[in-house]
Amino acid sequence: MEYSLYHKLSQIALHERKAELVLRNAMIADVFTDEIRRADIAVADGYIAAVGGSYEGTEEIDLNGKYVLPGFMDAHLHLESTMVTPNELITAAALCGTTTFIVDPHEAANVSGTEGIDYILDQTEHSPANVFVMMPSCVPATEYDDNGCLLTAEKMAPYLSSPRILGLGEVMNAPGVIHGDRQLHKKLELFSGRILDGHAPYLPDDELTAYALAGIRTDHEASDFDYALEEIRRGIHVHIREGSAAHNLETLINGILAHDLPCENFSFCTDDKHIEDILRQGHINYNVRRAVELGLSPMAAIKMATINTARCYGLKELGAVAPGYQADLIVTDDLSSFRILSVYHKGRLIDPSVRPETAACPDSLKNTVHVRPLSSDAFRLSITEEEVPVIRLNASQITTSKIACHLPKTDNYLPQDGFNKIAAVERHKATGKTGVGICTGYNIRNGAIASSVSHDSHNIIVIGDNDADMLLAVSEIIRVQGGYTLVSRGKVLGTLPLPVMGLMSDAGFETVNRTLGQMIAEAHRLGIPDEVEPFITLSFLALPVIPEIRITPRGVLDTVSFEFLSY
Repeated sequence: MEYSLYHKLSQIALHERKAELVLRNAMIADVFTDEIRRADIAVADGYIAAVGGSYEGTEEIDLNGKYVLPGFMDAHLHLESTMVTPNELITAAALCGTTTFIVDPHEAANVSGTEGIDYILDQTEHSPANVFVMMPSCVPATEYDDNGCLLTAEKMAPYLSSPRILGLGEVMNAPGVIHGDRQLHKKLELFSGRILDGHAPYLPDDELTAYALAGIRTDHEASDFDYALEEIRRGIHVHIREGSAAHNLETLINGILAHDLPCENFSFCTDDKHIEDILRQGHINYNVRRAVELGLSPMAAIKMATINTARCYGLKELGAVAPGYQADLIVTDDLSSFRILSVYHKGRLIDPSVRPETAACPDSLKNTVHVRPLSSDAFRLSITEEEVPVIRLNASQITTSKIACHLPKTDNYLPQDGFNKIAAVERHKATGKTGVGICTGYNIRNGAIASSVSHDSHNIIVIGDNDADMLLAVSEIIRVQGGYTLVSRGKVLGTLPLPVMGLMSDAGFETVNRTLGQMIAEAHRLGIPDEVEPFITLSFLALPVIPEIRITPRGVLDTVSFEFLSY
């Protein structure tokens, strides 16, 4: 802390000077002692000067026994996956009490490289929250996919001087880590001494050990408690994910409770949570509330959302209501529903009536969909094998299962009986690559859905029960230069354009929320089960670093053996 700031704060603490703001009669959630204690909070220059009694302030607010918590922290998310511009998402989440975001912009980087990263940094420079960035580690995610850019250690090096770059983002190429891929290890070495985020779903014990040996210290992919426990035993901090597609909180919290496990090595994250879900459910406050409903103590849940994350990422001035900490504060009237009454960032009240300012998007980040013209038989799938691989969706998870099915041999498979055809179309360099496969569990009938949001390479992904509607859906995505679309019986039922890198809309979250809500409802009317979020689920079916089977522009990939499968 600089001397001038220290001097001012110490004068307030010693009752020699008025604070700018005093919150009187607060019931403070103390993350260091697990106490709930009554005290005043004196604030100046964005910091807490003192916590105690009888402080004077230029502005004084009597809370009359309401609770004050540290601002919540999202330990891992991809802002660009939320479809709205970064500041819009942050503003909505901040009103839910989230005042710190640990962002991995690898979606933007996969489309637009360092220009995409710069966009995220620039757009969040003046957000009403703390926005830190993890440098994307795997662009592309694997050698088996086709993305827009290559991000090397050399391209990352200039970012090391930025105070907002905390470390290296989720290292998805676990085989590359374990088997010593030199280019990947150059990135690990570049960020030596900083936090290295992980992405390691279901590694065998020995491989998980080798992965941890590389210095990787977090993971958000644990979807069952036993695996989370093995990660904790290896010194890996587990981010409990509860987003729009992946719902791991209930399983992991129940495991923590059943095993009476200490909570210091767990934090909360959303990973990907769309703005309509934030407006409906909340953000990290939802995670805290749900954990308490399941039986976790309020203080343990609060610490998972605050100080645990701050310590994990070395953010020494965040995560607590204590002298010298940044004045990121939540006011609530109970510790069960965690209803947010007011939120302060750096000692300033976040005004819910103030709309976020959105900086203009550079023209170079638009018109990013480049596809070679598609023929009428672009999605032809010949079946010549006795058994064929099918992608089966797993309910409420982003994992899939590989199943073998006996389907009739044919020159072109026509989906029926709960099966759909799925395809990925390369959209960055107009290579003409198109991979086609079969999936089950999505169940769209008489139509198709397509999206340019398909993790992490963000090629066009389409799923349907007939080739004609699939072709129309992809053509519509090309026409609007990225987005979501829903087609049935040769007619476009709805389209949400996402012109910024094919990932985000600059039309405002009200438009996005309204359009998406209508399209989701229509998608369910076409047969997609209620428990399946149509667009987010679709976006993950192309992610080749998640078990067990995915679609890519090169074909159907077994993501356990990393072999392309034939039909």
